[in-house]
Order: sequence, then C-alpha cells, then structure tokens
Amino acid sequence: MPSVISTDVLIVGAGVAGLWLNARLRRQGFSTVLVENATLGGGQSVKSQGIIHGGAKYALHGALTGASEAIADMPRRWREALAGSGELDLSGVRVLSEAHYLWSPGTLAGNLTSFFASKAVRGRVDQVKGDDLPPALQDRRFKGKVYRLAELVVDVPSVIERLAELGGDGLLAGQHIEPLLEGNKLVGLRVDGREIRAQRIVLSAGGGTAALLTDLGLSKPAMQKRPLHMIIAKGPSLKPLYAHCLGGGTKPRITVTTHPAADGNWVWYMGGDIAEADGVARTPDEQIATAQKELAQLLPWIDMSQTQWATLRVDRAEPLQSGLTRPDNAFVFEEGRLMVGWPTKLALAPDFADRVINSLERDGIRPIATEPLPELPKPALGVPAWEQLLP
Repeated sequence: MPSVISTDVLIVGAGVAGLWLNARLRRQGFSTVLVENATLGGGQSVKSQGIIHGGAKYALHGALTGASEAIADMPRRWREALAGSGELDLSGVRVLSEAHYLWSPGTLAGNLTSFFASKAVRGRVDQVKGDDLPPALQDRRFKGKVYRLAELVVDVPSVIERLAELGGDGLLAGQHIEPLLEGNKLVGLRVDGREIRAQRIVLSAGGGTAALLTDLGLSKPAMQKRPLHMIIAKGPSLKPLYAHCLGGGTKPRITVTTHPAADGNWVWYMGGDIAEADGVARTPDEQIATAQKELAQLLPWIDMSQTQWATLRVDRAEPLQSGLTRPDNAFVFEEGRLMVGWPTKLALAPDFADRVINSLERDGIRPIATEPLPELPKPALGVPAWEQLLP
C-alpha cells in the first residue's frame, strides 16, 4: 500500500503553467507534488509557438485592451528568468529568436497607423531593413515593411525540461485521480490509490480540467475550448522566420515561427487567422493547400519543392467566455482548498503563478515542515508534434 503524502500544495497538470507555479512555490519554501497523467508539457504547451507576447498582436486595432495591458510585462519577466536573474532560473533554455516581427507585405498599410498609436506598442517597435531583416525575408523581391517587436520566442521543449529540473523530486506520473474527502470537504486527492493531502489543491490541467471537475463533483468554473488548425512545414530550403504577417483585419493573416527538428531541418509552425474559424472547418489537405497558396504569394522566392507538410488540431482550453472570445488574463477560481485555473497563454504563466501565490498569502498559507517524499514515478517529457507527424 503506497504511503500517505502530506504536502503544502498539490498541483494537477504539468504544462508550463503548472510547472512554473510548482517551481515558484518550491523556491519560496513550499513543499509540492505535481501530478501529470500523460507527458510533461505534452498538452497545449508543446503545441504552442513559443512566442512570449507583449501585447502587440492584440493592439492591431489600435486600442489598449485588457489583454495588452495584462501581458505587457511578460517579456521582461521571461527575459530576466532566462538570464538567471528573475523569479526562476531558466538560464540554459534555448531562445529561438530575441525578437518577433510584424511584417506588412507589399504596399499594405493595414492598421499600422492606429497600431503605432497604441499604448501597447509605443516605444517598443522599430522598423528593420536590409541585413537586419529575418533571413526568410532577405530577398531583393521582398517589397514589404518589417517591424521588430520587443518580444521573444523560446524553444518550449527546453523550457519544459528546465522547469521539470526545478520540480525536483515532486513530479508524479499518475493516471487515476479521485477526491479525498473528510466530512464532505476536499482535503486532497487519491492518485493511483495513494492519498495525497494538501493545504491547497490547484488544477492546471488545461483541456483535462473539465473531466477532473466532473470527477470532483463540481460544475464550475465552466471551461471552453477554442479550436485551431495549425500548419507544419519542414524542408531544407526553409530559413528562420518569426513574424506576424498583417492582413486587412485585426488579426495576423498568418503567424510563422521556426523550430529546430531532430534531423537538422527547420520547421515552420503556422497559426494566425489562417488557423482559426475558416481553417478549423478545412480538411487537413485543404488547410495545407491554403497555406501553400498563401506562402507562394507572400514568399515566392522560397523553394517549397522538397517541403513536407502536416496539420495539427489544437484545442486551447480556457475559462468560458461569452462568444468564445479569448480571455484577457490568467484565470484562477477558488472554492475551499481547491483552486482551478488556466494561464490562457504560454506567456502568462508567471501571471498565473502570481494569482495562486497571492491567494496563498491572503489566506495565510505558509510552508509546513513535512516528511521527505518517497521515490515517485516520473512523467516523461512531451515531444513536439513535428517529430511525431514529420519524423
């Protein structure tokens, strides 16, 4: 019979949000156990593009939205962590690009006038030309304008690996999770038959949170899933590109990030408007054909003849919003010892941790001396989709 574990905070869901929170708590002296029923970061996290947004994307209509304001400080906090001088030591994590770019093709001005007037981007955008252009846009046929955003792009698998190291001995692979009740009050969870008691229980399992809430007999908070149909391209002629390509609307026409594949090729991972409503309705073949047509029009000098293609359907799990709109901030719901939350974006993982830690401080939750943890079965690291779909 497995031993009973007592810990300060029990977290379920080892995406970047759960891993970041876990590392922050451990750094503050809390004992933690982080449970994952699949792979570390293998849900939404490893399927993200790795962009640490600073709000620029949300300011394309020229207004300073709640999202722009909430997310504006995230690049600074991530950069400090990546330098080893922030709230966590993420030194050694691979940074794919020190900047993300805004790319206006041809003579299209788009919404740039109102965009540059926005408080969200004022003072944090510079036009680049010539040798300073992203490698994929350094062609004499390129006639557009490119602006450097004060955002960065990280290699998500290396982020997950580093956060897992910071999790120490507290990571637990567990399949069957049940409520542990005393007098109808939740005091912990039973994981694969092992009792784990905690001062607070945090659910940060992304898309898996709805099922966990059902298992716990709870109907709130309600969750929504915003579907995306992402495009993946891999080939020897692809060059690094980290950019939002402007269309005529308030969303990027296409967002491209570039990632290293295990075989030495570059992978273009593409989202933006092309991956949303109309893209979700397309079959994989139709989505690939749409992307090929877009890229042939936007980047005709890139040889795609030896490129492999795939698509990936991703459900972004978030707190329910009217009209399936995107939430502006990280979200945490509290009931008794239970806290349920979603970061809503990779970049907002620090904000999610802030909200949980602020709640602990408000309630006077302090680290309590506990017995050392027994040796626990560890979850494996998540693998990027392109290594599975385009090996």
